[in-house]
Formats: sequence, structure tokens, C-alpha cells
Amino acid sequence: MARITLPPLDMTVPADRKRAWRELYLGDHQFLRQNFRNLHRVGPLLWRGNQPSPGQLKRYRDEMGITTILNLRGASPKGHYVLEAEACERLGLKLINFQCYSREWIPAERWFEAKAILEGLTGPTLMHCKSGADRAGIIAVFYQLVVMGRPYAEARRQLSWDYLHADIGKTGVLDAGFDVYEAWCAARSYEPGRDTFLHWLATDYDPVAIKRDYVATWWGTLLTDRILRRE
Repeated sequence: MARITLPPLDMTVPADRKRAWRELYLGDHQFLRQNFRNLHRVGPLLWRGNQPSPGQLKRYRDEMGITTILNLRGASPKGHYVLEAEACERLGLKLINFQCYSREWIPAERWFEAKAILEGLTGPTLMHCKSGADRAGIIAVFYQLVVMGRPYAEARRQLSWDYLHADIGKTGVLDAGFDVYEAWCAARSYEPGRDTFLHWLATDYDPVAIKRDYVATWWGTLLTDRILRRE
């Protein structure tokens, strides 16, 4: 059966506005996130959480002083993003789109792009993906390790079940990448940390091989893809 492609949302049209809210609450599961934000502080300027609604964005601004939103899902024609972009403009929030993935590591040059974005934050920032578990987790590790200079073992805990990240199923490839990095350090008698991580990214890092060599268990994939429905 051919997939039906809906036309772009026009927020001046009442029917499209209703569709955007329907896509956010039902298609994107916002009804599950109304009272659970998976909200945690990563550093002095950075918080991590799940996809916010327009109302939650206002509360983040008013109650926490948030000035910037770092959207790890990237720009999208879907209701969750259209409503977010509209709310950010209305509330005076800076919106930064940086797309990364929960099932693969991004190319090396994009890690250095992320570094520039994170080092350039000037005000309280909310970083989010859909669930606040996987993509928010790996970028939080990177932020604490590379920008804040935290010990590697401490930073890596940002990618854990404490934040609802599952290291099984396809999202386990994120953990597998750090395992590859640790093995690379061990083979060279390096201490895992900021400088060696950046050196690894610039020299021997191979995201294609990390994804190729990782094997997800069927039951882990059932959990992350079918039950938790991670993006």
C-alpha cells in the first residue's frame, strides 16, 4: 500500500493547527509527557529533557530562566516541531536545531559542530530529543566530558537507565561506541578523557564500523522499538 503524504502544515488554517496539536499529542505521544519531563541538569547552563509542549516551553522560560532550546530532533514538518518553532518565536526563545540519532553515531565533523554549539551557549539552555533518554544522553556525555572537562566515568553516566536510556536493542549502539573508544584508549595506554576523546574523533573514529559491528538483541529491539517506541 502506498504511503500517504500529507501536505505541509499552514498554521493560519484552523484545521492545520488542530492537526498539528493532534500530531503532537497522539502521534508524538505528548499525552505521556504531560507530567513526566525526564528533566535533569547537565551543567551550569544546560538542562536535558524530553520533547516540550508550547505550554512547557513557557514554564521553562518563566520558572527556570531558559533562553535557548537545543532541539536534537532537527527541523521537521511534523506538528511537534511546527508548534515548538512557533512557540519559541512567540516566547523570545532562541531555537537551535542539531539533528542526531539514537541508533547511530554521527560523522566526526558533526561532533565538532556540536562542540561549537555547546561551547557557544550564553544562557540557560534546554536540550531535548523525543524521550530525553538517548540523543540527549549522548550529547550530555559529550558536554560534560568535552566542554566541562568532567572525568570520563562521571560523564558517561549521563547515558544510563537513570535517564531511561536502554543499552539494549538498537539504542545500545550508543553505548557500543563508547566501548570502542575505551578499547582504543586501552590499546594505547591512554586515559579516557577530553583530549583523548577529541583525538579519537579526529583520527580513528569510524561511526560506520560502530554501527556495522553492533548486534542488537531481538528482545532489546522489541523493548526499545515496539514498547518504548524510541525514535
